[in-house]
Amino acid sequence: MNNRFSENLKKIRKENNLSQEQLADELGVSRQAISKWESAVAYPEMDKIIALCDKFNLNIDDLLHKDIKEIKGEEESKKKINIIVDDFLKFITNTINLLSNMSTKSKIKCIFEQIIIAFILFFISMFLNLIIGNIFSNIVSFLPDKAYIFIINILNSILTIALLIISIVIIIHIFKIRYLDYYEEIKKDINNNEEKDNNKILSKKTENKIIIRDPNHSEYKFINALFKFIISIIKFFLLLFGLFVAFILICLFASFITSFLVIKTGLFFLGLITTILSSSVIAIIILLLILNFVFNRKSNKKKIIWSFILSLVLFGIGCGLTFVGTLSFDIIDNNEKTLKTITKEYDMKDNLLLYPHSNYNIEYIKADNNNIKVEYSISKYCQIEEHYNKDNNNTITAWPYCNNPTKIIRNVIKNINNKEIIPLNNEIEKITIYTNQSNIDKLKNNYDNYLKEIEKENQERNNYENRINELENKNNELQQQVYDLEEKLNNKE
Repeated sequence: MNNRFSENLKKIRKENNLSQEQLADELGVSRQAISKWESAVAYPEMDKIIALCDKFNLNIDDLLHKDIKEIKGEEESKKKINIIVDDFLKFITNTINLLSNMSTKSKIKCIFEQIIIAFILFFISMFLNLIIGNIFSNIVSFLPDKAYIFIINILNSILTIALLIISIVIIIHIFKIRYLDYYEEIKKDINNNEEKDNNKILSKKTENKIIIRDPNHSEYKFINALFKFIISIIKFFLLLFGLFVAFILICLFASFITSFLVIKTGLFFLGLITTILSSSVIAIIILLLILNFVFNRKSNKKKIIWSFILSLVLFGIGCGLTFVGTLSFDIIDNNEKTLKTITKEYDMKDNLLLYPHSNYNIEYIKADNNNIKVEYSISKYCQIEEHYNKDNNNTITAWPYCNNPTKIIRNVIKNINNKEIIPLNNEIEKITIYTNQSNIDKLKNNYDNYLKEIEKENQERNNYENRINELENKNNELQQQVYDLEEKLNNKE
C-alpha cells in the first residue's frame, strides 16, 4: 500500500462534503484514525477498506492504487457518451414507432416535407459556400500557387462538411418539433384518457395543421453534441478571421507611424491620421468580439456599439479630410522634372537592327557622325539595360529597369510633402537616333526587312497549321470509313 490511498480518501471525503468526524462516525472509528489514514501515518484494516468501497461505490484496487479523480473523469466521459448513444437510439426508436403508427398519406406528407426542407437547405448551402469560398480565396490570394490551392481545398472541405452537418441538424430538429414531439404529446393524452381512441394519431384531423413549436420536452443529447461541434467549427473559422484582422491591425499601426513622413501635407496628413486611427479602433472592436465569442466571455454591448459608431463617424471625417487635402495636390505629367536622358553609342554595321521587339516612339535625326548615337528618355528613377546580340543579325535590344525601391519611396514621400503627384513610368518614353542619312536609311531598311521576315514566318506558320488541320480532318474521315467497313464486315459474318 502507498500514499495513493491517503490522497484518494481525502479527495472522496471532500467531494462528498464530509468532515473527518462525520466519516469516522459512519465507519465506527475515531476522528484521529481518519486523520492518520489521510496523513499516511496509519492504514485501515481490510474491513474498513471494504466499507469505504461499498459506501462510495469504488473498487478496492482503484481506491488503493489509482487516481480517483481520473477514474471519475473517465466514468463521466463514458456516461456522457452512453447518454448520447442512448438518446440517438431513443430517437431512432421513436421515429420507427411514429412511422409505424402513421397512415400512408401522413407518411408521404412527412417524407415530402423533409425532401423540400433538404432541397431548400441545399440551395442555401450552395449560396453560402460560394460567398464564403470567395472570401477565403481573397484572404489567402497572396500565398504562392501551390500553398493557395492546398489551403483553399482544405477550407472548402471543412466548409462543405460544416454546412452538411448544419443541414442535417436543422432537418432533424424540424422533424423533432413537428412530428416526434407531437407524437409524444398524443401518447401522453392517450395514457391520461383511456376513453380516447388508441389510434388517435391516425384519425386526428388537425395533424396536417401542426403548429411548429418546441414543448418543454428534454432535448436529445446527440443533437446538442452536433450543435457543439458546429459551434466549434464556427469558432475555428472566426479565429482564422481574427488572425487576419490582427494582421490588418499590425499594418494599420505601421501605417500610423509611417504617416508622419508626410506631416507637411497639412489637411491630407490630418485626414490620413484620423482614418488610420478610426480603422484601428474598428479592427480592435472586431477582434475583441471574436475573442469574446470564442472564449465565451461577456461583452459590454453599450460601450462596443458606441465605440463602433464613433469610429465610423471618425472614419468618414478622416476620408473627407483626406479627399479635401488631395485637391491641393498637383498632378505632374512626364517632363523635365521626371525624365532623364541616357546616351549610348554603337558602331554602324550594314545589318544592324535596333529594337525589333519594341513599339517605342523612335525619332531619327540627321547628323554628321558615322556611328549610331542613341538617346533614351526614361524616368529619373530608372536605368537602361541593353543586350547586343552579334549572333542574330547584330540585334540591339534595350529596356528600362528600376531596381532602387528605397530611392523611389524616398522621392515619392518628398513629392507628396511638396503636394505633387508624379506618376512613375517604368517604360522608355522616347528614343532619338542621331546619325548620317545613309545610316538612317540602312536602319530603316533593316527594320522593314525584319518586319517582312516576321510576316513571312507568320504566313508560313499559318499555312502549316492549315495543312495540319486538313490532314487531321482527312485522317478522321479515313478512320470513320474504316469503322464503317469493319461494321459491315461484322454484320455479314
